[in-house]
Amino acid sequence: MMRQIIFDTETTGLDPKQGHRIIEIGGVELINRRFTGNNFHIYLNPEREVDAGALSVHGLNNAFLADKPKFQEILAQLLAYMQGAEIVIHNAAFDIGFLEHELRLANAAVQKISEICRIVDTLILAREMHPGQKNSLDALCKRYKVDNTDRSLHGALLDAQILARVYLAMTGGQSTLLADTTETKETSQIQDQFAAPTSTIKADHLVVLADAKELEAHQALLETLNKKSKGQCIWLSSSENTAC
Repeated sequence: MMRQIIFDTETTGLDPKQGHRIIEIGGVELINRRFTGNNFHIYLNPEREVDAGALSVHGLNNAFLADKPKFQEILAQLLAYMQGAEIVIHNAAFDIGFLEHELRLANAAVQKISEICRIVDTLILAREMHPGQKNSLDALCKRYKVDNTDRSLHGALLDAQILARVYLAMTGGQSTLLADTTETKETSQIQDQFAAPTSTIKADHLVVLADAKELEAHQALLETLNKKSKGQCIWLSSSENTAC
């Protein structure tokens, strides 16, 4: 069983070394790349003011956070949720830096998240997959056609949910995007289309062929590569492999 937590935080500012704190934590659980609904979401009282710049990003003000629990009060619950999972974060250095700062302030027995979890940074992954391109979460949503229209303000749980779909698209293709059991009836019908072959299908795997529009787009991409490589694109047939 592979258990993953897609994770995000919101904070009072940019740098824990300047005393900034976590004010929201969001985690979305995947088991074997399927959403379980066992999510983690909490707001925290940071015991300090929220910077104006951070407030403009997430909209969480001190009046709203005043009656929320302090980090130390939810520490055991959070560590139990994260224990043994693979933690998937976009720009992990930021969130892990804040988490470990909070662990130090709380004098926790665990001081390094890597002691209890394996960490995957989707920003590093995206930079490897798409060098020289924008790799923000919004840019990846556009690239992988993940709906982020609800993201007028950042939110830890919302961003974790969006990142989960982006991560599945980046690492698995179309079938893993259909794993969330909370999706619509239309999605359920699409899932049926990609279900395991029945006894009436005499094949080990169901093959979904590209349609005419997809083939045309693929050909256009090959011709662009061929032009940029001055006729060296090996995926074009010899009759087509001429510089444009």
